[in-house]
Amino acid sequence: MKLLTIILAGTAIAAGITYVTRKRTDGTSILDELTNKAPEWMEKGKQYATQTIDQIRQRNTDKS
Repeated sequence: MKLLTIILAGTAIAAGITYVTRKRTDGTSILDELTNKAPEWMEKGKQYATQTIDQIRQRNTDKS
């Protein structure tokens, strides 16, 4: 049973990789799109983290 689970998981992973890397009609893949947008998302994440940290610091300052 464990072997069947491993085989099914491997098949699902392989199918997912194939889907993400398959080229569309415009010549790009989902992976290309994710790779191109990653820096933008990182910047947004950094801004959100900074904003959240500032809010927490402000709350701690107000309580004191």
